[in-house]
Amino acid sequence: MFFLMLRQSFVKGWRRKALATATIVLAASLITALMNISIDVGDKMSKEMKSYGANINLVPKSENISLEIGGVDYNPLEGQVLIDEKELPKIKEIFWANNIVGYAPFLKVSAEMAGTKKRVPLLGTNFDKPVAVAGNEEFRIGVKVINPYWQVKGEWPTEDDGAAVLAGAQIARELNLKQGDAVKLRMAGESGREELFTIKGILTTGGSEESALVAPLSAVQKLATLEGKVQSVSVSALTVPEDKLSRKARRSSEALDSLEYDRWYCTAYVSAITHQIEEIIPNIAARPIWQVAASEGAVINKIQLLMIVVTIAAFIASGLGISSLMVTTIMERAKEIGLTKALGAADREVYLLFLSEAALVGVIGGLLGCAVGAGLSQIIGLSIFGSLVSFNWVVIPVNVAISVLIALAGSLMPSRLITRLYPAEVLHGRR
Repeated sequence: MFFLMLRQSFVKGWRRKALATATIVLAASLITALMNISIDVGDKMSKEMKSYGANINLVPKSENISLEIGGVDYNPLEGQVLIDEKELPKIKEIFWANNIVGYAPFLKVSAEMAGTKKRVPLLGTNFDKPVAVAGNEEFRIGVKVINPYWQVKGEWPTEDDGAAVLAGAQIARELNLKQGDAVKLRMAGESGREELFTIKGILTTGGSEESALVAPLSAVQKLATLEGKVQSVSVSALTVPEDKLSRKARRSSEALDSLEYDRWYCTAYVSAITHQIEEIIPNIAARPIWQVAASEGAVINKIQLLMIVVTIAAFIASGLGISSLMVTTIMERAKEIGLTKALGAADREVYLLFLSEAALVGVIGGLLGCAVGAGLSQIIGLSIFGSLVSFNWVVIPVNVAISVLIALAGSLMPSRLITRLYPAEVLHGRR
């Protein structure tokens, strides 16, 4: 009998049920889209933030050695110890190897322009170079990979063209250099061989590179007779925002107990990744660029907080809509309720009927909302991140549960009107 009454309620009152379902669908679709994006936003934002540069810097371990002389820190080994270039592919052998987007080695020397005696910084690096690493033959390194914001007016030099060079925008203005010009360079303070370079383009970065000439790494190593050596390496890695555990490990990883250490080591914190790089290449020091790492975490946390606020707002708005519809429904079905109670139905049984109707509306609206929200999340992903958002199936049961909760929450207070409906008054038309 109960299920028969439930079915008849949907058949006779389908218009209001459809309106209530539509209300749930609107909320459920928004919640589904936000949940789906929220789950994926960490990776998406991390990848998006990679366009602003590397978040880890590698230098020789000797750079961490300093002496205080007269209140000034002095490092007698600064610039004297270099990194072996052949060691760098080991970066892709750490536990979080798949989170390493790319890296770029750097070797900076002071060069002298022949004929003018003008000293200029000469920076050697890789632009876009394939490197063979275990399990990933297509891995590419270079500044074009980790610093996509670098802009070149002209052409990028190729790795094999040792005679090509980019002129930073500032030094190009100072020396009146333009694309196609040829410059002869030799090591400053030396009378060794000279190398002829052709300017392929003008480089704009917004950083110190604009005050230097940027050439292929191999060409600078050859000029400085430092084959196979680099001074520093910029690494771009996908990381997760810092939390209490990572901040504790940042102060000292030795302060972690065994369980904390395992959880920290197996989470893609920037501090964990730098620790693993130092483990696999012992003679280097990995320094997180905290300005970049912290900004990533701050942006992601604010976006997720905004999504939570919007979800709560959608929950409240939908609950109020359902509540209004339920009040109207109860008033319209007052005589039906009165007759049911006159025939012996208890208040709790009538309550159960209305709450069952609300729960069923919630299930239907939740499932439809999941379908609509899945499409909405893809539209948002393409508009904001330029790529599709992976659908997480755990969203479906969670969203259906939230939809049922919205329907029940909106129905609880109106259902209290049932206790105020007395059969005699309703059936005689007083209510």
